[in-house]
Amino acid sequence: MSVVIGVDGGTEGLRAGVYNRAGRCLGAASQNYDTQFSAGARAEQNPEEWWSALGIAVRKAMTAAGVSPDAVDAIALDTTSCTVVALDRDGRPVRPAILWMDVRAGAEAAAVLATGDEALRVNGAEQGPVSAEWMIPKALWISRHEPDVFAQAATICEYQDFMTLRLTGRRVGSLTNVSLRWHYSSERKGGWPYGLLKALDLEILADKWPSDILPPGDVIGPLTTAAAAHLGLSERTQVIQGGVDAVIGMIGLGVAAPGQLALITGSSHLQFGVVADGAISKPGLWGAYPDLPIPGRYMLEGGQTSTGSIVNWLRRLGGSSFDLATLNEEAAALRPGCDGLLVLDHFQGNRTPYTDPHSRGAFVGLTLAHGMPHLFRAAIEGICMGTRSILDRMAEAGFDGREIVIGGGAAKSDLWLQIHADTAGLPVVVPDAADAPLVGAAILAFTGIGVFASISEGIAAMVRPGRRIEPRPAERALYDDIYLRYVELYPALRPFRSTASA
Repeated sequence: MSVVIGVDGGTEGLRAGVYNRAGRCLGAASQNYDTQFSAGARAEQNPEEWWSALGIAVRKAMTAAGVSPDAVDAIALDTTSCTVVALDRDGRPVRPAILWMDVRAGAEAAAVLATGDEALRVNGAEQGPVSAEWMIPKALWISRHEPDVFAQAATICEYQDFMTLRLTGRRVGSLTNVSLRWHYSSERKGGWPYGLLKALDLEILADKWPSDILPPGDVIGPLTTAAAAHLGLSERTQVIQGGVDAVIGMIGLGVAAPGQLALITGSSHLQFGVVADGAISKPGLWGAYPDLPIPGRYMLEGGQTSTGSIVNWLRRLGGSSFDLATLNEEAAALRPGCDGLLVLDHFQGNRTPYTDPHSRGAFVGLTLAHGMPHLFRAAIEGICMGTRSILDRMAEAGFDGREIVIGGGAAKSDLWLQIHADTAGLPVVVPDAADAPLVGAAILAFTGIGVFASISEGIAAMVRPGRRIEPRPAERALYDDIYLRYVELYPALRPFRSTASA
């Protein structure tokens, strides 16, 4: 029996799943790792913990699937983006990885925007802003604040590329990561934003980036002897290029045709619209990116930095009394608006449509009558309102999404799904296999070894329809009124945003 392994390297931990060519998951496992948070909206992780988690999760998934190492023909990974890693000449981290949600590089992002370089066309139709989450601001921050680390780093790359290097020995980047977060364009001669780097006096960064850029589904190479031993797999197992978790998740959701809209949920939310014309753009959105999610397509992007991570924050505050199943039930019994409680979902800044790393979250309208169910539901409503604000901006740009295809953590909650449908006024579709990033990685693995002739063929074979949640007219009308109050929160609270030094 020929199988592949899909791997999803997320914010809280890593998951691995063993799949057959029909899209059935034969066995899966996960392994968590820690994040270190500190003042200035900083968030860091230890790359060695990712590597350890990969070995543990793959071995456990293989055991759960009951397949032998020789049966695994390929493995493909998706990971968080843009989680930046600095490595020495031996591929060892020289500092903790700067997690995607880390927005310390606000001043550096402003410096990038000030260049006015043509590479900024993906940043709000050349009007910006540039996010502090992206590669060049973070690399510039390291060069300014940790010059010794920057000098020692032979390679500056992402989580994805670190894992690829460990697995194959090749210094390779994914087209998804470099297009979305590094200002790379497959339509630019040479691809790289050399003019932007020159304007920042950062030309040396190009030498530290992976020299080979491969699109999803391309073969990188077989596992090294050490990697095969670490994972408990055969050295003949091929490593196939994956990429950004959300983009690979789009493939796993079956969203690759013009007009389709994907909502990838987890610690953050990402909204992706597939378009046929690269000219579509709008201030407050990113893109359109060429050749994504598959060759010949363009992709428009919006995103929310804090979504599922807000629920995890509430979980930490609630401690042992925080029961998710009970909270979902109690919160579902509440009316829209949570008795006047409103949440601004900018706990780690705003990605779009404001791209403001200094904006912060807020609960507004608290009374002594509010309890944890109110906080829980209000947080979900605030997140869903944030999604609607992005979809409204996409509509202004000319993208007309007719339904939301959703995957990730929120897809497991009926409450979240219904509130997303009610606030957006659009049907929400959940494919049969909601674990979209793992399915997408498996599709790429099979495509890379020739089982499927194209990614589209893999989608047709492995993605099956699931359920559909329709918006409720009465609730939609209530949320239309609540939304008008939500959009007033950001400008009203902007004078109180964080200006603490990074």
